[in-house]
Formats: sequence, C-alpha cells, structure tokens
Amino acid sequence: MRNYLKHYINGEWIESTGNEIEEVINPATEEVIGKISLGTNEDLDKAVQAARDAFPSFSQTSKEKRIELLKEIAAEYENRKEDIVETITDELGSPKSISENVHYMMGYNHFSQAAESLKNFSFIEDRGGHTVMKDTVGVSGLITPWNFPTNQTSTKIASAFAAGSPVILKPAEVTPFAAIILTEIFDKVGVPKGAFNLVNGSGSVIGDGISSHPGIDFVSFTGSGAVGKKVMQNASERIANVALELGGKSPLVVLEDADVEEAARAAVSHIATNSGQVCSAATRVLVPSSMKKSFEEAVQKVLPEYPVGNPREDNHIGPLVSQKQWDTVQSYIKKGQEEATLLVGGTGKPEGVEKGYYAKPTVFTDVDNDMVIAQEEIFGPVTCLITYDTVEEAIEIANDTKYGLAGYVFGEDEQTLVKVASALKAGRVKINDAKADFAAPFGGYKQSGIGREWGDYGIEEYLEIKTILGYPKK
Repeated sequence: MRNYLKHYINGEWIESTGNEIEEVINPATEEVIGKISLGTNEDLDKAVQAARDAFPSFSQTSKEKRIELLKEIAAEYENRKEDIVETITDELGSPKSISENVHYMMGYNHFSQAAESLKNFSFIEDRGGHTVMKDTVGVSGLITPWNFPTNQTSTKIASAFAAGSPVILKPAEVTPFAAIILTEIFDKVGVPKGAFNLVNGSGSVIGDGISSHPGIDFVSFTGSGAVGKKVMQNASERIANVALELGGKSPLVVLEDADVEEAARAAVSHIATNSGQVCSAATRVLVPSSMKKSFEEAVQKVLPEYPVGNPREDNHIGPLVSQKQWDTVQSYIKKGQEEATLLVGGTGKPEGVEKGYYAKPTVFTDVDNDMVIAQEEIFGPVTCLITYDTVEEAIEIANDTKYGLAGYVFGEDEQTLVKVASALKAGRVKINDAKADFAAPFGGYKQSGIGREWGDYGIEEYLEIKTILGYPKK
C-alpha cells in the first residue's frame, strides 16, 4: 500500500494543512493501492512562496549547470526504472510492456532531450540593429493529466528547469504516484530548494488555485478542453501566460496505394495503445471508398494481435483508468450503435472479464464525419471508419473538426503523401511509420491548444522575450 500523505515544498516533505484523503484505485483490480492527501490553498501558498524565493538564484544558474542537472536527473531516472514501470502498471493499468517501452521511455527521453537542446540554445541574440534577450518567465504552475503520468510531467519540468523556472506541480489525483517518484529523484540529485514543489490535490482546489494564483507567472496545462477554458479564464484575470495541450480527434488518411493490412494495423494500434487514452490518437480513419471492404476485413484480421486483459500478463490493452472513464466510453459506444454500423467490439466488458474497467476495442464503419462519434473525443479504444472518393475530399473531411492536434497519412506516392501532410491543419503530422523525435515540437491547432512542448520549442514556453536597443557591441 502506497500512502503518501505529505507534499514536497521547499526541498522537504511536509504535512498537509488539510485532512482530506483520496484513495487511489488500481483499475485492473478495482482495489485500493494507496492514498494521497489533498492539498489546500494554504499548502499551495507555501509552495508558491518557496518557488518565488528560489527564483532569483535558480533563474540565474548557468546553462552548463542546468545541463548537468538534467543529465543527473536522467541518470537517476534510469536507476528508478523498475519502480516507475511497476507504479504506472498499478495506478494506470498500463500493460507492463507499454509501461516500460512507452511511459518510462518518454519520461527519460524528455529529460535527456532537454539537456541536449539546451547545449545549442541561445538566450541572447545580436540582430544587428537590436539585441534579443530571453529571460526566464518566472514561477510556473504545472497541471498534468492522468493518462501519461511521466510524459506530460517530464516534458514540462524538463523545459522549465532548462529555462531556469521554479515550478509547482499538481499531478492528477487518479495517477499521482509516478510524480512522487519523480519528486524523489529530484530530491536525490539535489534540485535546489524551492525550484521544484509538489502539491497533490483536486482540480477544483489546487488546479484552480494554480491558474488563479497571483504569485504564478506562467501556467502549463494538459487536459480537457473544458478545463483548459477555465484555466484561461482564471489566468486572464492577471494576464498570466498560459500554454494548453488539450484534446484531439485526429485523422488517419489511408491513400489508395497504401498497404491495406499495414494501414489497418496502424489504425488498430492507435486505439489499443494506452487503451486509446491518448490525446493524439488517430480516431477517425479515412479510407478510399474502393478500399472499404478490404480495410474492414484487415481490421478484423489484425485486431486479435492486440489482446485485452491483465496488464501483468502478455496483453497489449489494459483497462480504462476509472469507472467514470469506462462509463463515458460506454455511452459513446451506445451512441455509435445508434448512428453507424458496429464492425467489431461493442458495449460491456470483454468476454470472460468480470473485474477491472476493461472495454472492448470497438470499430464503427459507415460513419459520417458529422456524427457525434466522429466529432467528439471519446478517449477510449474506439475508432470510426469514414470513406472518401478523392484526395481533396479526404483533406476536407480530415480538417472538418474543432481539433488539430495530430494527423497521420499512409501511402506510397511521395508527392501525394507530402500534399496531404502539408494540407492537414494539425500541429504534428506523421507519414507512415516515421519514428518519434523528442526534439520536434508537440502541440495543436484550433481547440487542441496553445503553445508547443518538447525540445527547444518547449524551453521557449518558459521564457520571455526582451528587446534591447543600443546594446554594446564587442
């Protein structure tokens, strides 16, 4: 049983000033695996003050010292690999292979990449008639979601440390334990007191408190669009800088010359990985009308390659994170059965499963892009097949959404691939099986958010631009 009833403020674990306790549930077993203390506004005030006290010295540390700090964090992160993998498997229900190869690795890569990006990062630039200087934005408040307990926390923290910004982190109360391991890592390597502070708590208290706090200069939030709007409203009262990484309804455009089975496997993997609880997942699959039947058959053929079940066994799909999320996904599947044709999956739990928040991988076909299941983010193992007749029509359908986080294109002809990728209104577009690049900016168009994370673009988020006229020349 993991019982973490303290917050980490100014380099120390301290008792909460409140007495409200939250139980953390293992979604695979529905059993309590630990408890956290829900923080209060007083706890948050202490953390903000610690960060403000740390700012003058931390923001002035040399680039070399920050690079060394990030490298030390990455090294200690490696030392805690087993703990991180086990914790994410327990609190998120992620299969161990995904916990190791996706969750653990993403966290490690963000710290390593931030150190690498910082090597060639310039905080002062001579532009001839003027000089541009980049100053640390100030104290940053970080609010992270439950679906990637190391990814979003690590990219935000790594970028903030690279820029010299002290932070206050509020992880999701559903999956808080990976963030606590990160805190232990920072404590072990000697992150300066006050440069990192962890306050567990609810969105309504600590989340709102961070976005409203006059002592916080910049707010970075990852989560739902509805909460993102609230963060913006709160921050607007004091004209604070905000970065938002929100939802998505990303298209996967399958071209006429694509390998049908390969494209179908890619489509299924998007709803299988992390049980489809991925903001950038492709959940609208656009296929040529002439390919509809063969693609449907390919989906049915490859789906068994992604078994659902116990995350500690050889399965690719674990449970959804909570009963609440399971109920939400079920309601969308019911809606899909009213709107479209069910190809595979459906409501209820997979056959033979009685305990745990498991959902059936579900694919709908005969879907129109104006249907609810094609427009709203479901955040579960559910996708829909939409047909098109021309490449121009595919682009139009792909862009017909309020979101713009990611896009995907599968095919062979390079000219067509580039045409479609360039036309998609999304912050990140992947062609075929392109590998992840942690130096590449990540973020969205439209209602998918504001700002960019990862690499040097992530560091930029924690900086303010200053123009100096008449700066002495060497």
